Amino acid sequence: MAQILSGKDVSEEIRQGLKTEIEQLKTTYPGFCPGLAIVQVGDRDDSNVYIGQKVKNSGAIGVAARHVKLPRTSTQSEVLDAVEGLNSDPAVHGMIVQLPLDSENEIDSHRVTNAVRPEKDVDGLHQINAGKLSRGDLDSCILPCTPKGCLELIRRSGVTIAGATAVVVGRSKIVGSPMADLLKWNHATVTVCHSKTQNLPDIGAVVIDCGINSIPDATKKSGKRLVGDVDFDEVKQVASWITPVPGGVGPMTVAMLLQNTVEQARKMAAKSVAGKWNLELNPLKLVTPVPSDLVIAQSQTPKNIEILADEISLLKDEVDYYGKKKAKVSLKVLDRLQNHKNGKYVVVTGITPTPLGEGKSTTTIGLAQALGSQSKKNVFACVRQPSQGPTFGIKGGAAGGGYSQVIPMEEFNLHLTGDIHAITAANNLLAAQIEARMFHESTQTDEALYKRLVPDVKGTRTFSKIQLARLQKIGIGKTDANSFTPEEVKSFVRLDIDPKTITWQRVLDTNDRFLRKITVGQGPLEKGHTRECQFDIAVASEIMAILALTTGLRDMRERLGRMVVASSTSGVPVTADDLGVSGALTVLMKDAVRPNLMQTLEGTPVFVHAGPFANIAHGNSSIIADKIGLKLVGEDGFVVTECGFGADIGMEKFFNIKCRYSNLIPNAVVLVATIRALKMHGGGPTVTAGVPLPKEYIEENLDLLEKGCSNLRKQIENANKFGVPVVVAVNSFATDTPAEVALVQKFARENGAFDAIKCSHFAHGGIGAAELAEAVSKATQQPSDFKFLYSVEKSIEEKIETIAKEIYGADGIEILPAAQEQIDRYKKQGFNDFPICMAKTHLSLSHDPTKKGEPKGFTVPIREVRASIGAGFIYPLLGTMATMPGLPTRPCFYDIDLDPETEEIVGLS
Repeated sequence: MAQILSGKDVSEEIRQGLKTEIEQLKTTYPGFCPGLAIVQVGDRDDSNVYIGQKVKNSGAIGVAARHVKLPRTSTQSEVLDAVEGLNSDPAVHGMIVQLPLDSENEIDSHRVTNAVRPEKDVDGLHQINAGKLSRGDLDSCILPCTPKGCLELIRRSGVTIAGATAVVVGRSKIVGSPMADLLKWNHATVTVCHSKTQNLPDIGAVVIDCGINSIPDATKKSGKRLVGDVDFDEVKQVASWITPVPGGVGPMTVAMLLQNTVEQARKMAAKSVAGKWNLELNPLKLVTPVPSDLVIAQSQTPKNIEILADEISLLKDEVDYYGKKKAKVSLKVLDRLQNHKNGKYVVVTGITPTPLGEGKSTTTIGLAQALGSQSKKNVFACVRQPSQGPTFGIKGGAAGGGYSQVIPMEEFNLHLTGDIHAITAANNLLAAQIEARMFHESTQTDEALYKRLVPDVKGTRTFSKIQLARLQKIGIGKTDANSFTPEEVKSFVRLDIDPKTITWQRVLDTNDRFLRKITVGQGPLEKGHTRECQFDIAVASEIMAILALTTGLRDMRERLGRMVVASSTSGVPVTADDLGVSGALTVLMKDAVRPNLMQTLEGTPVFVHAGPFANIAHGNSSIIADKIGLKLVGEDGFVVTECGFGADIGMEKFFNIKCRYSNLIPNAVVLVATIRALKMHGGGPTVTAGVPLPKEYIEENLDLLEKGCSNLRKQIENANKFGVPVVVAVNSFATDTPAEVALVQKFARENGAFDAIKCSHFAHGGIGAAELAEAVSKATQQPSDFKFLYSVEKSIEEKIETIAKEIYGADGIEILPAAQEQIDRYKKQGFNDFPICMAKTHLSLSHDPTKKGEPKGFTVPIREVRASIGAGFIYPLLGTMATMPGLPTRPCFYDIDLDPETEEIVGLS
């Protein structure tokens, strides 16, 4: 006589264990709550009963169950959309599709179950999970609930499975076939019988009945009762154990479903812990002499970006792939990791450079590679997206260089994911609206304007959301468009832009000197409404600065709306919101706000995001990228971010503008210096791009070098003014002598640097910056005394003078009359309390690019002052300052081409 194996009792024991486990996991992972989604199509009574049981059992142990019920009219596409929505929901850790799908339309149930992500397929029906089970990969798949429950019941019976003979009757994809696989990989000898099997053997031991059928029974209130596929009374006479129906396998299926859900939730919670990376590094194959940047970049095979994202603990829902080598990362990461501590924050800057650049980007990437490959730390490099202006102009790309690069460097240096194109489109849409609004106001009456701005649609005139905001701004409280007085109509429709005050320019991401002054409106249909204006380079757009300084989508929308483009004839600032265009600008920028994920040559992660000019704007990558990076690396990790040009420009703006808005406190400054640049500051011959270096730069000259160290001293002093330790990175070249390097190291340490390290990351990659990584790590452990240079409450004039004296070493400033008029207007409009973003040459500490070293006895002329109110700064223009570069005699593009055979880019640097 068989013993009864009660699934009801076993399942209750399992559920209580899961309940205890969930309570324990909540202490490890605050807010932990396993989520189960059950998708149902139609309204079958039996399905409703099963789902009701699952929801009830889920809630009893602390699993949040969600019943997604779709109507019988649902199409396959609609069902797949519902499944994909749950796939993307981080609160859903497990999902099942209740079968059959009771729809009026033809739906492929296999396609639907395979649409569930394998890691959320707690029913174990996805072909990947089924395939792994069939191959015996039990540890890497989710086991189907009913077979898993049956196996647990067999184990509870005390029968040894290994070596036993098992007969599985039925070969369904849901129970029979996976049950046979599960028994086989638990070392049973398995026979599968089915409807075509002849002479089914009369073997009985442990009988697990997975069937469920309804038969008439007059003794029951419902008139029917549930039975299994086995003749219970007959089989129990020969079997040793048997499961009843109901109360056997059914409760176990539900228990295993909950167990799978809790296990997947635990795995996702563990993966969500910041800093738990499993990064595989890419080894470098160093060649001497060092080949071109492009040859090196194309010789290294980047990891698939999906693999990198998984290695650094990004969830699938947080990443959108742009091809196989780059991706955009969702801002939702910040919500997920909001309670986790930040890593160490390191900013890379430099001394005043030569026109060739001194390797800040290369050092940023080399340091990141060293921290990752040599120090074995989690590390993110955060760099700016380069403009196509310099890429095709003089400088070339900005992916780093040698064996310290971002790859694929071609994609990095060209379109990437289209962020700069989005900025160009948004910027020029606003420029077009400025001209159009002035044109329409000058050619129409108040009433005509009003009728077009608030049109009658089927007898109703309704203000848009952005128009309601304008009404509130100008003090009109009513919203009935038909009740406005003529005075209210005029106040609403007339911006009365003063053309002389327009500061908003069109932009293009190409160096084109002939767009520095243009005339618009010369077409016959513009009725003589011409105006002189100009183009700026795209990365000089205020929208680029907003992208770099915003903290989220909502913040970006508000900043775009606040952008001041001109003043009215009565002196009132005119904003993008007033022009009704800020919502459209946000739509154009909605994808650009997400940082771009790429990788270094050695496989460490890089965020490439935003690229504001370092002279006319603040010259730093985005706050968003830095913040996400700081969360992902974990408390012991590092984010290495770069700022443009020398410390007097990019670093000063990093501290006074970027850190002011981000509320992030940097732990260390890396100040990049080269022997050649210091010799130039000591009085060496002019350095010109494309021209061989004079002998003074390739032969030892300690006297010239020592004189030039005055620039290094001043830039170390500038960094120390903010209370952050400074590590000098001597970016070495083959022509540098040991005596020259030693002189710079000794000078730096004696003049306020925490340390000074020789680096060879250009030639050797991460290992060439290993000592720098060690020094930086030590510097970040020093106590921070971070402070701003000035209070924003000081007057605009005082703030400008503070920067000129403290950072540049000037005697004072001279504000020209036109600039003073602009300052007075901004102060009157309420724009005094903003940080200052000085627009000056990067080739000197002063405003004059010919003054090298540490200039003395100069006064800084302020010829013009503009306001980027949306970005959040006032920017004075010092001396002559072009916002649209020009092409040189021999631009970089002379060397760039596409190999038609291999379709590879050649000549890009």
